[in-house]
Amino acid sequence: MLAPYRRVLSTPGALAFSTAGVLARLPLSMVTLSIVLMVTALYDEYGLAGQITGAYAASQAVFSPRLARLIDSFGQARVMRPALAICMTSLLGMVVAATLGAPVGWLFLTAALTGATTGSVGAMVRSRWNHTLTDPNRLHTAYALEAALDETVFMTGPVIATALATSVSPTAGLVVAVLAAGTGGFWFLSQRATEPVPTGRAAKEGRRSVLRSGALLAVVLVFFATGVVFGASDVSAVAFSEEHGAKAWAGVMLACMAAGSLTGGLAYGARTWVMDLRKRFVIGVLVLTGGMCLFLLVDSLPMLAATMFVAGLAIAPTMINGNALVQQLVPRGRLTEGFTWESTAIWVGFAVGTAVAGAAVDAFGSAGSYRVLAGAGAFAALLALVAAPRLRAAHPRP
Repeated sequence: MLAPYRRVLSTPGALAFSTAGVLARLPLSMVTLSIVLMVTALYDEYGLAGQITGAYAASQAVFSPRLARLIDSFGQARVMRPALAICMTSLLGMVVAATLGAPVGWLFLTAALTGATTGSVGAMVRSRWNHTLTDPNRLHTAYALEAALDETVFMTGPVIATALATSVSPTAGLVVAVLAAGTGGFWFLSQRATEPVPTGRAAKEGRRSVLRSGALLAVVLVFFATGVVFGASDVSAVAFSEEHGAKAWAGVMLACMAAGSLTGGLAYGARTWVMDLRKRFVIGVLVLTGGMCLFLLVDSLPMLAATMFVAGLAIAPTMINGNALVQQLVPRGRLTEGFTWESTAIWVGFAVGTAVAGAAVDAFGSAGSYRVLAGAGAFAALLALVAAPRLRAAHPRP
């Protein structure tokens, strides 16, 4: 099963940029949970924690597509080096503000600035794969590999964040996230040989959003709903674990979902599929919805861990199919923007999910947040079914 992955990693430069991309993506799995743990420890409000992580995610959603368009035009290193420096500084500013007990407005400000300058490392990594590989089957395997690495990051990151916040300091998770972002990010950006060639400043008609494609918009809306699921699951895991006197296990619970996704992604990516990609995408979303509904039955930590794993099995395959659809629907010179819209939709959904689930926990306990999870899954399924005809009618990019 691992042979296809060894073949794509043997591509010159691939192992280096993929490895650097993993380290640079680690903060994505740590920052939001670390903010929740820090704010609940220092300010004792789940609702506030959800709002601040929502501000971070919403800011990232607004500005990431603009950064991506600049990256496609002027290059990854030229755009992201100064952006990354600002991102690291603002995240450290949030740590200082929280430690000093500053007014919450400072937390919102630094969270928004961090999100605005984060960019999408995953989009840049996938653009490099598209630049270095020409065989569609190998590109499918590369996207599957990155989905599996995403889940490895999301499996380890929450555990690290929780351990640091509960055993070292409420702010330690964010400090380590800054170090990972700087080390991995600047290492990745230093690898110029595999960087896609920038397209230069686009003409006015070329600056129009790729979302003018109805099929891509349909994919983005489905990913918005899955983002709500991810946001709600973070808050739910922390709340449920705390209710059962085991807050330190929240990261382990989230890691179980990532482990399920990693397992599903590796198995899915190792196979060459005959079924139409669009049909696979819709089926994957429906299976994911079924997994979310299982949370309504959870009544213990072991059951939560098992449910997290089972529900996670469909996550990576759905992400793989979504990335493949973007690669088909978006012009080659604007792939970073296309991939970023996909991740942006997830972050917008994440912002909604954390805010709604946080409010539900404050009002009804963890049971309320699980209703949010199930509802978000049902919403994703509805969007996928509605989008199916538009996806079938779409034509691959030239």
